[in-house]
Amino acid sequence: MFNKLIFILFIFGFSVTALAEDERELVSLPAPMREHMLSNMRDHLLALEAVTRNLAQGEFDAASETAETRLGMSSMATHGAAHMAPYMPEGMRAIGSAMHRAASRFSITAKDAAVEGGMAGAFGALAEVMQQCAACHSAYRVH
Repeated sequence: MFNKLIFILFIFGFSVTALAEDERELVSLPAPMREHMLSNMRDHLLALEAVTRNLAQGEFDAASETAETRLGMSSMATHGAAHMAPYMPEGMRAIGSAMHRAASRFSITAKDAAVEGGMAGAFGALAEVMQQCAACHSAYRVH
């Protein structure tokens, strides 16, 4: 009986959550732009996974290189940031730019960690990158 009650409460809680309105700002994009943006974000996730793995293995230079080339300021041309920007609200553009700048700062911090031997600074800088991802995904959704 207790297990059934827990199950019912779980399902009810899930149903209420599923019905809650998504209050994030909807950003309507032409279909090709939406797919391009989603593809970029998937690559960002893969880059973050690679960076985290590199840090765990003590490969600071590899983490630095991945962060700069796939997330940092130098990656913006590769990801087509200039043609995407006009379709984004100003706040979304600002968060995106902050993420790219934070990734470039992380890249430098990771190189410093290779010399200094400390991981705390590198993980702190990586958290700043991921903070921008969380901020954007909490404020915006694309359609």
